[in-house]
Amino acid sequence: MYADAGPPLVVMAIGLVLWLAVTATVAGIAIHTVGLILFVVGAVWLVIEMIQARTVTRADETVVYRDRRL
Repeated sequence: MYADAGPPLVVMAIGLVLWLAVTATVAGIAIHTVGLILFVVGAVWLVIEMIQARTVTRADETVVYRDRRL
């Protein structure tokens, strides 16, 4: 099974941009903190996706048993 790594990478990229590149300020919102949180959430999400891709087997795999009565 393949890991769906696209969405976590997008969340991490948005988080890094907010954390490291944005210099604007918004009253009541710490943009750098939001960026850091998004980056960490994306990283955890990516790790979970990779673990699931290695451990979960696909349900549509067909198992064929050979008849041993020959």
